[in-house]
Amino acid sequence: MEEAVRAAPARGLRWWHYAIALFVVVQAAFWAYSPALRGPFLFDDTYLPMNQPNPPEDWQSWLVGVRPLLSLSFWVNYRISGTAGTLSYHVFNVLLHIANTLLIFLLLRKLLWLGGVEEKWRLALAGFGAGVFLLHPLQTESVAYIASRSETLSVLFFFAAFAVFLYRRSPAVSWRDSLAILVLFAAAASVKEHTVVLPAALLLTDYFFNPGFSLEGIRKNWRLYAPMAAAAAAGVAIILKLVAGADSAGFGLKGLAWYEYFFTQCRALWVYLRMFILPVGQTADHDFAISRSLFEPAVILGLLALAALTVAAIVFRRKYPLAAYGFLLFLILMAPTSSFLPIKDPLVERRLYLSMIGLLLIALEGLRRVRLPLPKLAAALAALVLLAGGLTYARSQVWSSATALWEDAVAKTPNKARPHFQLGYAYYQMGRCNEALKHYQAVSRLELPDYRLLVDWALAHDCLNQAQEALSKLERAAGLERTAHVYALMGMIHGKNARVKEAENALAEAEKLDPKFDMTYVYRGNLRLAEMNLPAAAENFRRALVLNPRNQAAAEALSVIQSRR
Repeated sequence: MEEAVRAAPARGLRWWHYAIALFVVVQAAFWAYSPALRGPFLFDDTYLPMNQPNPPEDWQSWLVGVRPLLSLSFWVNYRISGTAGTLSYHVFNVLLHIANTLLIFLLLRKLLWLGGVEEKWRLALAGFGAGVFLLHPLQTESVAYIASRSETLSVLFFFAAFAVFLYRRSPAVSWRDSLAILVLFAAAASVKEHTVVLPAALLLTDYFFNPGFSLEGIRKNWRLYAPMAAAAAAGVAIILKLVAGADSAGFGLKGLAWYEYFFTQCRALWVYLRMFILPVGQTADHDFAISRSLFEPAVILGLLALAALTVAAIVFRRKYPLAAYGFLLFLILMAPTSSFLPIKDPLVERRLYLSMIGLLLIALEGLRRVRLPLPKLAAALAALVLLAGGLTYARSQVWSSATALWEDAVAKTPNKARPHFQLGYAYYQMGRCNEALKHYQAVSRLELPDYRLLVDWALAHDCLNQAQEALSKLERAAGLERTAHVYALMGMIHGKNARVKEAENALAEAEKLDPKFDMTYVYRGNLRLAEMNLPAAAENFRRALVLNPRNQAAAEALSVIQSRR
């Protein structure tokens, strides 16, 4: 199959056909995600570099950190629109998704060629697969959620490396192609670590299609696999080092052993497969129970079914090459997040963004065998893609606001604490503080109240002028963690209730704990302002702005003082 390395051109198509197709793809993507294009920063978005105090203006400073290319992409958005609006961030995410769709079309078309699919079917099947990838509602978390850019950007580099590999000019990879693949591989892994499985995906591809079910192609491509093996080993070592001290992933994750996570994933993989076929029950925060024993019936059934399908893929690899290859590729691409390395959240929809290509190949294996005239089949497939687009549009509406997102999550996972907490915070930000209290109370019933819950709970009480209840929650929080934040809030509440001495004592304790906490000086400035000591108030507000130039409360208060002079 040496000639199979070269791509077969699609006959009868001219450049303007592709231009029209690109126009349709762009329009479909922006229509499907239009409800979320102006959605706010949500959940982990608040921890991104541009939302930190004093983000640097120069791009070089954004390259310092674990994921430099990802941070650099956020710098571009920050330079365009700052943090006043999110449109440029969302548009960038959609453009990345479109680019990945174009790449997956090229990958599918080539893999269909390698799998022996007739030329007249290849374009329609590859187009259908790309359309599903573009508009499948499971993609909404990866595209509509700004922090999930790590998914779309890393997959862009991954698919680009895969495309260079598939579209090389000869069965043996040249030094030039090897270098391009390695550079793209490094870029992908630097954006998100789960792409470290690229070498395994390429090895599987060489075994299946170069020249076909042998190790010959792998031996010929030593120029690629030798340096890639070293890079992958280094990548795995870096990943293990990064997760060693993490509180959300790693073999040291408290309360979740590696084998328990594996048992859980034996069930979770089937949920992903079901949601690919029937995308119902989507939520930003799945409540998926941990399996503690191998002998749970669902674990046994899931593990045996996965083993049976793996054996079937190996046995029937010659008869159903695309389906066999697709299933094994799916397992490889899911392995970093859905096998043995424990992750706090066992089921997350965005994990299908990279691995969906494997499931698409399984579907295309079946469709290639459908005995329908091509126009009828193409019309049916187009209808399915349109249906997927409608579902994605509806799902994107959930990502249009914090309340919509977390109301949906609470409705679907009412017994999980985190959605209640996030919805309570969203209600508090909107001034719906009575509703916020209800959800904070729900959190306290579901799990032991921690520092963060108690602080936010106190703020909701303060919003309702319930000073004593607010102070009680803050005192409990201080018993868990003595921070400048909690004592500054005590000072703020005492000050609002004309208890100046108590306020001064709390603010002094806050300053002692962390002299660089800017809100301490805002609250002290408010005390001086209430006393009409304008010079002292202005001094405190200026100090807060030195520590955090983006402190809006200090800036507004200082403006008021200056207008009085």
